[in-house]
Amino acid sequence: MPYFSVIIPVYNRRSEVSDLMRSLASQTDKDFEVLIVEDGSTDRCQDIVESYRGQVDFHYYWKENEGRSIARNYGIERAVGDYFIFFDSDCVIPENYFKTLKAELKEHPVDCFGGPDAASADFNDTQKAISFSMTAFLTTGGIRGGKVQLEKFVPRSFNMGYSRKVWETVGGFREMFSEDIDMSTRIRKAGFSITLFRDCYVYHKRRNTLRSFSRQTYVFGMSRITLKLLYPDSMKLVHTLPAVFVIGCVALIVLAIAWHWWCILPLALYIVMLWVSALASTKSLKVACLAVVTSFIQLGSYGCGFIKAFVWKILLRHGRDIDEEIAIRKGK
Repeated sequence: MPYFSVIIPVYNRRSEVSDLMRSLASQTDKDFEVLIVEDGSTDRCQDIVESYRGQVDFHYYWKENEGRSIARNYGIERAVGDYFIFFDSDCVIPENYFKTLKAELKEHPVDCFGGPDAASADFNDTQKAISFSMTAFLTTGGIRGGKVQLEKFVPRSFNMGYSRKVWETVGGFREMFSEDIDMSTRIRKAGFSITLFRDCYVYHKRRNTLRSFSRQTYVFGMSRITLKLLYPDSMKLVHTLPAVFVIGCVALIVLAIAWHWWCILPLALYIVMLWVSALASTKSLKVACLAVVTSFIQLGSYGCGFIKAFVWKILLRHGRDIDEEIAIRKGK
């Protein structure tokens, strides 16, 4: 019986699955099974998965499209490991990941855990810039596994795991945006411990265009309001900072135009700080410049999504009714 069951939902991501399976085949500790759940893909990856037969203990499933959370739950129901590990299909796993994870769990037994994400050296410049903007303290407050954090660590589904006991107690993922944060919150509220294993990182390709990245972070901002409605005490100051950033940028630009040009200096200083931090992190002038752009896209899109959802759902009480959000929280 494998110690870990790795569950990966897939939707039309053949090239990503190829890189992911290659990295899983290269693991130094292979005490795991892999469950690939293809969620209604029209461009199936079964042949790619099958090419790793004998190198990886895998199980391939194809089902009608119902969403990534239902696909994960489908995999959980068929898994046999003591721990369930969740990766996104656009991840590449360092070869010592499971060796390191097993050692961490032996030394620090825990119910639920997660690790950070990083950019691999072979990622393209856009992916590296996006990785910086999604992991840097200046843009996220370190909440995704940074060494300095403004909030308790919350495992995300690109690199997350929990015990079979957690699943038996808390249940599966809900089909919603930010379902991994919802799951982590339910796990914490059920009294289980959650730990960050910083050395158990993955390489995360994320979106490869600025447009798709903008759409993704916009949804993240909107879903933060849904999480607040589900868990009123979950909203922290760090979650509001992108909205403050958007409002602050608009105010500074208006003041610079209407009053004096030096009103723009705080924004200019922030740009310089981002660029210096990105240059130190990526060692690339091009990526550092692009990282400033992706950071503004991330903060701006997230902030706009947050503001829209706050006004629409909380102030105007439109869209999904608050009572419906509470019903979801109660499992109705």
